[in-house]
Amino acid sequence: MSFELNGKAYETDEEGYLVNLSDWSEDIARFLAQQEDIDLTSSHWEVINFLREYYNEYQIAPAIRVLTKAIGKKLGADKGNNKYLYELFPYGPAKQACKFAGLPKPTGCV
Repeated sequence: MSFELNGKAYETDEEGYLVNLSDWSEDIARFLAQQEDIDLTSSHWEVINFLREYYNEYQIAPAIRVLTKAIGKKLGADKGNNKYLYELFPYGPAKQACKFAGLPKPTGCV
């Protein structure tokens, strides 16, 4: 599967995750979010950028429980909870945010 953006084709897996992590850009994140009727706000970007940093450090996309705990540590308890994250990413904070961040689907996500 693939999609085209700004005259270039990008390969995705069957669930829409980028195959080549190095293809990611903020434009791709916005495009993927628009496909799911989400306009990315600064709150979304905070989580997306956090995920990209986490992946660069640990080479793994965190599952929701790990994501919630890690965000709570770095960004505060008001953001490190399921309610806040599901408001931003209604189709699953770990799964949907990782897709927008150009990362693989987290282990353990269905």
